Amino acid sequence: MDVSPFDPEELDPFDRKIIQILRADGRLSVTELAKRVGLSKTPCQVRLKRLTDRGIIRGFRAVIDPARLGQGHVAFTEVKLSDTREAALEEFRQGVLAIPEVEECHMIASHFDYLLKVRTADMRSYRAVLGERISTLPNVSSTSTFVVMETIRDAGG
Repeated sequence: MDVSPFDPEELDPFDRKIIQILRADGRLSVTELAKRVGLSKTPCQVRLKRLTDRGIIRGFRAVIDPARLGQGHVAFTEVKLSDTREAALEEFRQGVLAIPEVEECHMIASHFDYLLKVRTADMRSYRAVLGERISTLPNVSSTSTFVVMETIRDAGG
């Protein structure tokens, strides 16, 4: 994959249309995508490959309803580290990657260092993940939790 800097101005209207259509329905066949974009199949495939190779389209996935799978509890956890030198940050990052309940992890410019989106079955499960996994990660000095009461909009669908 090409990870060189990319100028969004390089995207023409066909590229932008491909992206827009795939955001709404990533399961379209190339034939159907080409039809909706207004191109023949081969040029559409070439553009799709270029967008993928450049890392603009990072992949295709099924959008799952976690609540239907018993994972409807969402909490956001602020994490403050005791050490923010690069080695300590890397230890924390690697630890977070080993916790499947952490759906997202973002380094934040704030009074805390990381914001985690944690998905579990219920509050009891969350408390276990927080106490046994997150709080024991390298260099964690404190955490603060915000429990989601209702989701209005979610990037997953």
